[in-house]
Amino acid sequence: MSNILSGKVALVTGSSRGIGRHIAIEMAKEGASIAINYLKDDNGAKETLELLNNEGIYAKAYKVDIRNFNDAKAMVEDVVNHFGKIDILVNNAGISKIGLFMDQCELDYNETFNSNFKSVFNCTNAAVRYMIERKTGCIINISSIWGNVGASCEVLYSASKGAINSFTKALGKELAPSNIRVNAISPGVIDTKMNSMFSEENIKNMEEEIPMMRFGRSDEIGKLAAFLASDNASYITSQIITADGGMI
Repeated sequence: MSNILSGKVALVTGSSRGIGRHIAIEMAKEGASIAINYLKDDNGAKETLELLNNEGIYAKAYKVDIRNFNDAKAMVEDVVNHFGKIDILVNNAGISKIGLFMDQCELDYNETFNSNFKSVFNCTNAAVRYMIERKTGCIINISSIWGNVGASCEVLYSASKGAINSFTKALGKELAPSNIRVNAISPGVIDTKMNSMFSEENIKNMEEEIPMMRFGRSDEIGKLAAFLASDNASYITSQIITADGGMI
């Protein structure tokens, strides 16, 4: 165990399953204490906590709707009070909506942007205050390759992730003098429940579009996040790191 995050405290949003869970696990393996956030999946959150405890890591779960500014602020405040500080914030929570743009309505817009971008604003706005006080910190936003290039039938999702990319680049520059790094990870197609809706034929077709001929794994994104949060990435900020098997 290399423990590149030993002594660090990380808050990972949307970590009851999928990429968020694996980010929490990989950071725990590297020695970080973990605050996990989720909205609905009590059983998934419990499983994540058990997996972290099996690594000998102290962790606490927060069932909080981070689309609400004050609730997100209160959660971050509790993390700081409970763990003593916050070193790492991973903004992972989000949703995906697939369908023709002309069929979508204001409700779809609000749901997508509140879940995917407003939550990032809320948590980051709360955490940055504590990081600036200590002149140290790392923020990692989970974007998507569709935030880089756009995807047909995922217009709102692509736009919300594009907002995350611009937010990352701008905030990284603003916070760099305070020794706070801000980066984003843009995963390609990852083998998660979010992609379980596709048929075997669709999956095979998608795999053929990826030069590495396979979907990515959540633990691969988790390992990348752990690296970006560590001092090994101390000169990397305002970057969108794409992990897509060469797809774009």
